[in-house]
Amino acid sequence: MTTNPRAVLAASFAPGAEAVPAAKRFTREVMTAWAAMSVSDDAERLAGDLVKEAGDGPFEVMWVHHGDSVQVEVRERGDARDAGGDARDAGGAGGDAPPANAISWGFTFTGSSRTRWARIDLPGRVGQPSEEWVGEPMHGPGWLGFLADASDLLAGTLDPDMVPAIIAQIVVPRLATWCAVYTVEHGSGDVVPAYLWHADETQLDLLRDELSEMVMPPGEGPAVLHAGEWQALAFPLTARGRRLGVMCVGRGDRFPDEVMQLAEDLCRRAALAMDNARLYAQQAAANLALQRSLLPPEEPHTPGLDSHVIYEPAGETNEVGGDFYDLFPVGDGIWRFAIGDVCGTGPVAAAVTGLARHALRLLAREGYGVAAVVARLNQAILEEGDRARFLTLLHGEITRTDGGLDISLVSAGHPEALRLRPSGVVEAVASPQSLLGVFPEAEFHEESVRLESGDVLLGVTDGVTERRCGSRLLDDDGGLAKLLAECVDLSARAVAERIRRACQDFAPEPSADDLAILVLRAP
Repeated sequence: MTTNPRAVLAASFAPGAEAVPAAKRFTREVMTAWAAMSVSDDAERLAGDLVKEAGDGPFEVMWVHHGDSVQVEVRERGDARDAGGDARDAGGAGGDAPPANAISWGFTFTGSSRTRWARIDLPGRVGQPSEEWVGEPMHGPGWLGFLADASDLLAGTLDPDMVPAIIAQIVVPRLATWCAVYTVEHGSGDVVPAYLWHADETQLDLLRDELSEMVMPPGEGPAVLHAGEWQALAFPLTARGRRLGVMCVGRGDRFPDEVMQLAEDLCRRAALAMDNARLYAQQAAANLALQRSLLPPEEPHTPGLDSHVIYEPAGETNEVGGDFYDLFPVGDGIWRFAIGDVCGTGPVAAAVTGLARHALRLLAREGYGVAAVVARLNQAILEEGDRARFLTLLHGEITRTDGGLDISLVSAGHPEALRLRPSGVVEAVASPQSLLGVFPEAEFHEESVRLESGDVLLGVTDGVTERRCGSRLLDDDGGLAKLLAECVDLSARAVAERIRRACQDFAPEPSADDLAILVLRAP
């Protein structure tokens, strides 16, 4: 494992009955893109053997191109298996017997990551484009399979920085000896180099110098480039009527007509993948900015009060969560806190979240009591009409006193707040009242809670209590109270982190709901 990789393609997989077939399909797509179909059967068999040895958690299959060989790596994270206790590890990848047709194999450990790997040789010359299907008609099964596999690889990422790399790795060496992908710079419209790949990596620097002096053609169709001794062509990357970049390819001899047609077809598919990734990244960035605007601008500072909050949105990065929290001062030694959950996700839920958080601050600083704030927020949500979303909320006021904290609070349809005593006793401290945004006639009343020195108050959203593993929920049979009982003598931060870790470990799959945790501890 000493040579530098010339290309890398990877995909993540979930454990289960479909893991091996899915890994084999991915391997076939990679071998097609790398023009290594002569070893595709061996590569698929090898990947399947290594995946069978994976544990019960998610894993990653990575193929690395080393020029004269290809290497598969199956990477696992976590403590699915004991690093030193699995006898199958003694033989490298796959037990005492070496993987079929592998020239080298083994396993490595890095931190909490374990990787099984094996390498097989590639036949043929390095640095020449493949001629395997050049003589085949454009609509023959070989070319159609190549385009289908290329489409799958391009559709497999929404990272705009990865798409140019995948384009180049698909093209070389199947269609050309080298490929350079340029992208249009936002604002200026100029094309800038994004990725360059050559079948012979020793020629990369020389090729990069040659291409740096060239001006990319602005036309809408293929154009001939003058690149030294190379036969070079430039194909525009255009999607939805906008020019996104240019794909340049080169080889030592003339381009067959079939290859040129394939390159044009591939460019259309690549441009759509590039545009999809760009749009996804823009949407994710916009929603991330929106999500941040719905949370406090900085970590709450509460002198004389031990507190900690954790917030984790669930789902994809382009989805705005509905959970929120706040902790802010309203006077000397007096703070207000809130933890809530708006029904749903996305822009509509975000609008209600923003309304709730800002209304809570404004009304509290205007001198309204806890119950009055909740009642007025209920009316404000109802006035949103069709845009309204119901909301659960735990809202309270903290007053620092000698020997502890006095808290007045309202639990509006929210998961119950829990108090932990230094003795390990856990009890609910607020009776449930009506959730917000449903009943205009709802009335709310405050309840008083005393936290003596060392007492802990825990508030969570249903992303904690309803964390699911099969048919079980984390809070079944008082599960959350049992977790909190184990947190005696811990700081507020340590309690919050203990609850978060328990949520993560409760099920192997990621949570499908947002998570918010608020911990207050009387010093």
